Amino acid sequence: MAIAKAERLMNLALCLLGTRRPLSKRELRESIEAYLEASSDDSFNRMFERDKDDLRELGLVIETVENLDGEVGYLARRDSNRLPPITLDAEEAAALGLAAKVWQQARLAGAASGALQKLRAAGLPEDVDPYEAHGALEPRIPVHEAAFEPLMLACRDRRPVAFDYRKATAARPEPRLVEPWALECWRGHWYLAGWDRDRSAERVFRLSRITGKVRTRGGKYTAQVPDVVTVRETVASWAGDIADRSALIRLRSGSGYPLRAKAASVRELGDGWDELEIPYGHGLDAWLVEFGPDVVVLEPAELRADVVDRLRAVAKG
Repeated sequence: MAIAKAERLMNLALCLLGTRRPLSKRELRESIEAYLEASSDDSFNRMFERDKDDLRELGLVIETVENLDGEVGYLARRDSNRLPPITLDAEEAAALGLAAKVWQQARLAGAASGALQKLRAAGLPEDVDPYEAHGALEPRIPVHEAAFEPLMLACRDRRPVAFDYRKATAARPEPRLVEPWALECWRGHWYLAGWDRDRSAERVFRLSRITGKVRTRGGKYTAQVPDVVTVRETVASWAGDIADRSALIRLRSGSGYPLRAKAASVRELGDGWDELEIPYGHGLDAWLVEFGPDVVVLEPAELRADVVDRLRAVAKG
């Protein structure tokens, strides 16, 4: 039904834009197949009035003209529906080119390239090359996860999704039903922020831990979608980069270099161990577990308990 209506609206728009004189309802009905198939005049009139209102809501300027015989006709003049010329200076064109380069490794590369070609056709100055290198900056956003594209579309269309997800401390993946909000790239890894229906809570998922296919589900969202800033803060928090306190850990000498890079202080203890003070934010327990026996949490007690619980879960399988 949606496809049929879109085709009908497109045909009506083309008829109104292509005519040099106003077309009556009768002429429009004879020109558009969907109108010919209307069961009655009343059905056609209702359909036409709805379509005309929809086109006007989309921005098409439709004029209503009455001729000398009193017959009403319709047309959409091209000069009234022509977009203003697109003017971009060198800096604006460079910004668009930079954005296109960012996505050249992803499935959005074709769309980005096509958009720039349309801008060129619409009046982008010939002496401006949006792909020209400006400085040494060559941005890249690698997208290797198969889940990226279906999740990107689900975020755009506000569609719930289902997928299997393996937590860092779990031996097997678990099914998740999520209302996706936004995708965020954080230090080379992609994360999905959304509402976990089964847990009735906000959650963040690392795309590399999604196994199998992402499946869309019907129905509307049950939770309110936060603004972009809130989503980004949530992703940063769950990725362990927002910390409001410190933790004290013991780390085996010669190991855990990512932890050492984040440490506020490092003190040698001897016997092959060092003591580190590191930022403590949400998700630190899961990160520490990845270092296995090379890390021992000293403080705070709650972090130590969380790490022990995760290790026991891994041991149980």
